[in-house]
Amino acid sequence: MPRWEAELKNAILFAVATALATIASAAEQGGPSGRAVSTDGAVTIGKQRVDYRATAGAIVVHPVKAGGETSGSETEGTSDGAPPAGASIFYVAYIKRGVTSPDRPITFVYNGGPGSSTMWLHMAGFGPKRVLTKDGIHTPAPYRLVDNSFSLLDVSDLVFIDAPGVGFSTVWGKDKEKAFYGLDADANAFAEFVSAYLTRSHRWNSPKFLFGESYGTTRSAILANRLQSRYNIDLTGLIQLSQILNFDLGSKGPQYNPGVDQAYIVSLPTYAAVAWYYDRLPAPKPQNLEEFLHRVEQYASTEYTVALQAGSTLDPARREAVAKQISAFTGLPVDYVLKSDLRIDSGQFRKVLLGEKGLTLGMCDARFAGPTVDPLSKEADNSILPDLTATLAAFVSATNDYVRDTLGYGGDQPYQPMVDADQVWVYDRDQPANAPTRIFGVANVTPDLAAAMKSNPDLKVMVNGGYYDFCTCYYAGWYEMHHLPIPATLRGNIEYHYYRSGHWPYLVAESMAQLHDNIADFIRRAARY
Repeated sequence: MPRWEAELKNAILFAVATALATIASAAEQGGPSGRAVSTDGAVTIGKQRVDYRATAGAIVVHPVKAGGETSGSETEGTSDGAPPAGASIFYVAYIKRGVTSPDRPITFVYNGGPGSSTMWLHMAGFGPKRVLTKDGIHTPAPYRLVDNSFSLLDVSDLVFIDAPGVGFSTVWGKDKEKAFYGLDADANAFAEFVSAYLTRSHRWNSPKFLFGESYGTTRSAILANRLQSRYNIDLTGLIQLSQILNFDLGSKGPQYNPGVDQAYIVSLPTYAAVAWYYDRLPAPKPQNLEEFLHRVEQYASTEYTVALQAGSTLDPARREAVAKQISAFTGLPVDYVLKSDLRIDSGQFRKVLLGEKGLTLGMCDARFAGPTVDPLSKEADNSILPDLTATLAAFVSATNDYVRDTLGYGGDQPYQPMVDADQVWVYDRDQPANAPTRIFGVANVTPDLAAAMKSNPDLKVMVNGGYYDFCTCYYAGWYEMHHLPIPATLRGNIEYHYYRSGHWPYLVAESMAQLHDNIADFIRRAARY
């Protein structure tokens, strides 16, 4: 390469790096507008009026190297002259006004995906405003935004965080996906954000909570351990909603992992709950759902487990008896259960339960059902998900209008509700320090949560789930926590709450009220507030 060409190339790369540094510096002060934007508001929760200050902004973070150091500033460059990776993480913080006590809790809130923004928990769950959606059916425009009487601002300040690359959060630089899209990389970015936010807001002494939903619960397990081991940030509590820590327990793909039957076992109570909801059980229908599910759980963890473990050695008469019992619990035909070798994945169940009506159930909330894409397919086609399409447009529209018009943030920058990060997500990772082994393949972050609880014996954990959720079956979360490698003395730090809902209990009025009250009570008790 001629010298002049090389010099030109370096000049261009330097200019790009400098421009990115300028953008990042602006984002660090507040993102697209170059500043954090604050507005005041009020909301009534129960009979309590809460005056708050909302701040929309962004904080720049960098990848964490081996040993825990960040990669440095944007202008330091890489070996080939390209700018290094960075991320501007968008957040909206709600801080109760008129409160000077350092005892006021602060809760960091995020959805999962991976690759999901936090508009669900923000605009449908626990922010001071929420968009109204119809229960179990599609919600058309125009959408209605109302004061949220179930916001958690009555007990805690709230910081809603969009992960790198979604919402108004952006990523840039060399190998940007590798730098932020993975179990460890994602948790490192959030740890950097939490540490920076505590410093800038002078909240280091506050009781601190993490509130994750779905993959957000996976993140919380790693993040809790990172914050405590690398940043000396002890947490007061973890709020887990629709938990998944061990991906081997997922109901969506156990057929691709033959010989590992636990996913079928922990999914059976969810199938029973959905069959109960749609009145597909043999008469007489059990009157009490919870009592019925306790019977299903007991059967799943005993006789059903023994039958599956027997494999091909299972006695034919016993196989027939198990198939009849599964049929009685799920509403599926006995011959279909037998043809499936007693093993039903959620794709099958969603397709078959209402198949004669030409309907397929939602994946995250089975209360939603829509036309079957391919009536001849074995399993549900996930190209159209009736639960997601019924609500997604409402959340996207409400978020865009609210953040831009009410909070005054965003300008012309597009808001990304979701990205397909799972296609590039890195699941290979290092185990916690007490088990220094590199793990490849399916994620299981229970060792991280166990390490966090062992290092901080005051850490409290709240597990919440919906009965009608195939994405993260509620009994799988129960199973994970009862197999957590912690001493018996710490098991009293964990509590469980379940709702007659799907993946998003806040979409159901009754469950939303219960969820708010349970979480508020948990925060008060854990923070002694």
